[in-house]
Amino acid sequence: YLGEYANMILVSAMTVILFLGGWLPPFGIEPFSGVAAHIWHGLWLLAKTFFVMFCILWMRATFPRFRYDQLMRLGWKVFLPFSLFWLVLTAGVLTAFGWVPAR
Repeated sequence: YLGEYANMILVSAMTVILFLGGWLPPFGIEPFSGVAAHIWHGLWLLAKTFFVMFCILWMRATFPRFRYDQLMRLGWKVFLPFSLFWLVLTAGVLTAFGWVPAR
């Protein structure tokens, strides 16, 4: 139980660092300098992390949970054909436009 929430915090923090600008405030807003700027950046990182955690919790509570047999059916009948189609489409586009690197 605790490990699941620790994982959620870690995933949220990594998402913020990798995709949402990490500790940087939006639009380059820098009202402080020196040590206060470091505290300001830490607060931005925490705020963004809490926002991502809120979104994860919201999605978990909103969307239905699947049983194991439903997940297997979804994987075999939806995800696998879509993945194969996407693989063939990508290979076709790369070949058609000559974007395949020469050896």
